[in-house]
Amino acid sequence: MDLENVPMYHPGKLPIWGYNCSVSNRKGLSKMQPMRARACLGGFGGILSHIEMIKSLFPTDIYYAPLTTDGAKRLNKDLLQESLKFSEIDEAGIEWSAKNYRGGYTSYGSIAHLHQVSTTFEDLKKAIDKHVRKYIKHLEMDVDPKQIQMTSCWINIMPEGTFHTMHIHPLSVISGTYYVQTPKNCSAIKFEDPRMVGFMASPPRAENAQERNQRFVELKPQAGHVVLFESWMRHEVPQNQSSTERISISFNYDWI
Repeated sequence: MDLENVPMYHPGKLPIWGYNCSVSNRKGLSKMQPMRARACLGGFGGILSHIEMIKSLFPTDIYYAPLTTDGAKRLNKDLLQESLKFSEIDEAGIEWSAKNYRGGYTSYGSIAHLHQVSTTFEDLKKAIDKHVRKYIKHLEMDVDPKQIQMTSCWINIMPEGTFHTMHIHPLSVISGTYYVQTPKNCSAIKFEDPRMVGFMASPPRAENAQERNQRFVELKPQAGHVVLFESWMRHEVPQNQSSTERISISFNYDWI
């Protein structure tokens, strides 16, 4: 049995996006726990025969889920209005964006602590906190979840043609993005295989290779959803192909 192209939602299980995950077992999955939609770079081993086995090590798990079911539309509407307002009045941010975020607007260089400035963004933080605690538990981090706290939060507005090159979020533990507005044909978030630096003589993958074997994987965002990943994970946002602005709110959680 092959399980691909999640997210899969099982009651009581985490909505971890299936970033390269496959399971094969002659006897099926009856003796295995539900997948928990684990994202495994290299594939989650399946028994190929009685003596041959492929085992997945060092998985890279990406968390993706709806932000909340309570008041979601109202919160998203308020976030949209405030994001657009900041893009009009934030003179320092407009100037910084002109040099570093061509064609778009971001408050990263001016107001990167919006959860401490606006009660609307504070409500967003409270909702994201719940997801971060679940993600920490899933990753089995040996840390008190209360010590992992949001330290930065900023707006990204991407008109047609704007892009954000490959990067990481240095010194943070967990990073992510909440999607406010995701029009048709807007950019996905694109993740890079973290082992890329060590491939050396590794042959390229076939054009039609299964997702679990690809070097880059894209996640198409939906408004009202949040994505979480460990901050060392390299990612980018390709050029926005939509004539409508793609609006998101990014954030970092640090070990306090």
